[in-house]
Amino acid sequence: MKLKRTHYCAQLNKDNVGQEVVVCGWVHSRRDHGGVIFIDLRDKGDILQVVFDAKFEVAHKLRSEYVLSVKGKIRRRPLDTENPQLKTGEIELVAEEVELLNKSLTPPFEISEKTKTSEEIRLKYRYLDLRRPQLLKNFSLRHKVSKIIRDILDKRGFIEVETPILTKSTPEGARDYLVPSRVNPGEFFALPQSPQLFKQLLMVAGMDKYFQICKCFRDEDLRADRQPEFTQVDMEMSFVDEEVIFAVVEEIISTLFQQVLNKKITLPFPRLSHGEAMEKYGTDKPDLRFGLEIIDLSGIMSNCQFKVFKGAVKKGGKVRGLRVKGGFSRKEIEEMTAWIASFGAKGLAWMKVTSEGLESNITKFFSKEELQQIQDKMQGEEGDLLLFVADKEKIVNNSLANLRLYLAEKKKLINSDNFHFSWIIDFPLLEYSEEEKRLQALHHPFTSPKEEDICLLSESPQKVRSRAYDLVLNGYELGGGSIRIHNASLQREMFNVLGISDAQAEQKFGFLLKALDFGAPPHGGIALGLDRLIMLMVGADSIRDVIAFPKTQKAICLLTESPSLVTEKQLQELHIKLDIVE
Repeated sequence: MKLKRTHYCAQLNKDNVGQEVVVCGWVHSRRDHGGVIFIDLRDKGDILQVVFDAKFEVAHKLRSEYVLSVKGKIRRRPLDTENPQLKTGEIELVAEEVELLNKSLTPPFEISEKTKTSEEIRLKYRYLDLRRPQLLKNFSLRHKVSKIIRDILDKRGFIEVETPILTKSTPEGARDYLVPSRVNPGEFFALPQSPQLFKQLLMVAGMDKYFQICKCFRDEDLRADRQPEFTQVDMEMSFVDEEVIFAVVEEIISTLFQQVLNKKITLPFPRLSHGEAMEKYGTDKPDLRFGLEIIDLSGIMSNCQFKVFKGAVKKGGKVRGLRVKGGFSRKEIEEMTAWIASFGAKGLAWMKVTSEGLESNITKFFSKEELQQIQDKMQGEEGDLLLFVADKEKIVNNSLANLRLYLAEKKKLINSDNFHFSWIIDFPLLEYSEEEKRLQALHHPFTSPKEEDICLLSESPQKVRSRAYDLVLNGYELGGGSIRIHNASLQREMFNVLGISDAQAEQKFGFLLKALDFGAPPHGGIALGLDRLIMLMVGADSIRDVIAFPKTQKAICLLTESPSLVTEKQLQELHIKLDIVE
């Protein structure tokens, strides 16, 4: 390479007019105007127009994504030819010398934000997809966010410590990714779902304040905001309570949004109890950018003559609803009914508020007093639509939580420029698993119960509240954490409540229990999902747009075609014999 770069495209402007510079990059587009050829040269997502006299033979051969180094002088663009869409739109480079550094095959899709190519093709050629300006900006922002986080935590006295990737398989929630051990036949490592146990051990070790921007792995069903491997900002602190942890996180978030997006975030973040969030929004990660709160009508419906509502309440279920402003056609209501069925709802009842009262095909089953109570409870006004779901509480909440988002999108109630944070607190410590027919930890088995509820752990475990907390942003769980159990006897009691025998606890968690017996300090922490945070900050629809080499929803890397088969020799070295059931 003879022509060494002096400037990046974005560094050049009208102040550089008359200067001789060298720029390097890819041919973004080429336009032949007869006696002159124009090339849009792209580097790091920015573009500079380069003007070639027709005497440059190489200019006639240039094609999309060829790699060039160009030397020349900067000049102002002729009047009325400026391009305000570009940072360099007032200037152009008049080529004096050009070096063709590499040719390119015809790309399988246009390297621009306008490309309509399927995600599968873009992921297969991810190295080309990453050349698109928006993705390059996403990763520049991600770098800046990581640096700011490190700087804040460094100033607060945190130290960054790496924890193992090959570790022990422990029952922490999701399914583990397992790695067979060649030197210990029949035994396996697990990839960490989180550094949970190691960061607690670091607190026992006296590290006081630990953090790590780390990779985590979970073998679970995927969706737009999940990947089998993901990155989290992991923190743990000794001798703290919830308020200290909230303050650290709020400083990080407010600083990030101010410095990166120039947005002021109001502090402190509002707090909702888990019960309040479920009752008002049907979910523990509510989007608070709009209203549409869920209204409980179970009391009114318990003695009505409409069997669907009355029967649901009698069986211990709930009747809850939403009030929506604006008219809806019968077809739109039928579409909502069909859509909500995917969340378990057996139907969607409705009433319209008119000047004469409530109208519907079910109002005949209610007395005038009951209809008035319904309208008053839901604060129904003329023109409103009242929607109802009756079933088990879990199905009602899930259905209405998703219907609430559906209606907000349809009615354009969401301001995408708003960022509404909230803390969800006072979670139940345990939940009953219908699938496994036993109690499970709602977060993980190392979460401390509230001190005033510890006495309920043996007799009424489902009434125990935890010292867990989640940070929610615009309907996404951005992070979660808790104050941990630091007493070995309480940790053993927790294991017993979860059906983990003393022998099983010793086998799976003996190293933790032993560590807690050596003067473990009170401690707690939180993990923030870095991928999800960046996704929301850049306004992407999927975390795949902020991860350099992501997997598909089937956990496949289309670029490297992995996972893939391995040789019989490799399997033999690991003492593994495959028995695949079709």
